[in-house]
Amino acid sequence: MNTQEVWKLHAEAIKYFILSKVKDAVIADDLLQETFIKVHTKLHTLKDEDKIKSWLFSIARYTVLDYFRSKEIVYETTDEDFIFEEQKLEHTEADCLHGIIKSLPKKYREPLFLSDIKGMKQAQIAKQLQLALPTVKSQIQRGRKMIAQGFVDCCDFVINDEGFLVGEIKDKADCKMCH
Repeated sequence: MNTQEVWKLHAEAIKYFILSKVKDAVIADDLLQETFIKVHTKLHTLKDEDKIKSWLFSIARYTVLDYFRSKEIVYETTDEDFIFEEQKLEHTEADCLHGIIKSLPKKYREPLFLSDIKGMKQAQIAKQLQLALPTVKSQIQRGRKMIAQGFVDCCDFVINDEGFLVGEIKDKADCKMCH
């Protein structure tokens, strides 16, 4: 598959996604072009063409986030940020992680999401959420502990003597979080 084919199949959906975030058609067009420049230069690295749609949305999401950072615009999380594009046939740690993150209380999920997934600095998160920095730091740490506990509860992982989470992902039918 080449860039032109990818463009024909997915450009409209990617543009709609970008436009839903930036709310400006001109900026959306610019970010769409920037997204497809990245796609063009990295398309050869895509190993599984069945995952192209989720790969494209990831590139678009990070392109939008980079734009927000460069303009120092606050990124507002929406429920859409916690929906993941394509269902995979195999059951992976990522499936469990998505379920665990979605099940976190909002006061932990939002700062953790902004920090660990969106890559924002904790001081920026505190400012955006209008919370004290120590509160945000505490919520992120508690959220991370809740994720580890989620793997213990979901897939019977254990935390070893060194403090690392160890175990194997169960089949989806046996997984408490994903089933």
